[in-house]
Amino acid sequence: MNYNMDYLDQLEAEAIFILREVFEQFDNSCLLFSGGKDSIVLIRLAQKAFFPNKIPFKILHIDTGYNFDEVTDFRDKIIDKLNLDLIIASVEDLINEPDINNSDLPDRNRLQIPVLLDVIQKEGFDAAIGGGRRDEEKVRAKERVFSHRDKSGRWNPENQRAELWNLYNGNKNDGEHFRVFPLSNWTEMDIWNYILNENLEIPSIYFSHKRSVISKDGILLAKSDFIKFKEEDVFEKDVRCRTVGDITTTGLWESKATTIEEIIAEISVSNVGERGKRADDKLSLNSMEDRKRKGYF
Repeated sequence: MNYNMDYLDQLEAEAIFILREVFEQFDNSCLLFSGGKDSIVLIRLAQKAFFPNKIPFKILHIDTGYNFDEVTDFRDKIIDKLNLDLIIASVEDLINEPDINNSDLPDRNRLQIPVLLDVIQKEGFDAAIGGGRRDEEKVRAKERVFSHRDKSGRWNPENQRAELWNLYNGNKNDGEHFRVFPLSNWTEMDIWNYILNENLEIPSIYFSHKRSVISKDGILLAKSDFIKFKEEDVFEKDVRCRTVGDITTTGLWESKATTIEEIIAEISVSNVGERGKRADDKLSLNSMEDRKRKGYF
């Protein structure tokens, strides 16, 4: 019998072990699912971790209201197919609260922070599982797999637990919680190879398609009702998404890739990371770290 495992098998085994550790160490966990590629892989891993039982975590989506329809439609399709328990926490609902002064509100991307922290508190979640990877952005590399948050939901990168070997420390005080990242050691290429190997369905927006776009600060953004533009500034391009988020900040990549194999070939020669066209990461040099310290995922 051959017990040798290839690289993807090792990553899968590690992630499944982490998901089972979450189930064992925490009482009330959620798994963040947006319909994007990383959360799709997380769902498959959770299926394998607990098969033949149903995924034991509630599914959580922090909805900015500025979505790609292709992604939210796919999210709902997967939720229905797997009979999962979905909680949608809405930025729009926060904005519409009667005691909120809309003139003082930051952008919707940053408004995900209070919405996320509020639903964690209301639902009593002591662990929130997400698809963050260390290769996405330099600040992600500071995260532990079990990433501690204080009673205010804040992250202190200088005060993280040691993680020796495969020992994950979930000890916490009342009111604190953890963010858990089973894909920490995965890369963008690993994600796509896993999607290929598992024959996973993904939203069509990841494949090249013709779309009306505008150019803003050198980034192609999808034409939408949520962005101000002049009609003469709109043009068509063959584009696709490498990462998916708020439609107003998610930059599109010029591409001809219409299959997973072509996507893999494309990113293998790219010298720019997948978040290289995310407008929300360009607000300042420490944009992601500032958000994460305040409670961003």
